[in-house]
Amino acid sequence: MPKINKDMSFIQAIQAHPKAVEVLSRYDMGCVGCMGAAGETIEQGAIAHGVDVDELVRELNALFKKKK
Repeated sequence: MPKINKDMSFIQAIQAHPKAVEVLSRYDMGCVGCMGAAGETIEQGAIAHGVDVDELVRELNALFKKKK
């Protein structure tokens, strides 16, 4: 079962896995310092940045399959 979904805020995703910051950075999404990080969903941010939300969520969830 996925741990991160498109309806989560960026802060929730980062709290779920700290390396989510690295994935978001690869997509040029500097969401950690953004004012909307607490309230904006991953889907909203992906749309705003022209990123495929399904691909982004897949990559974020792949973090849980890797060794920390």
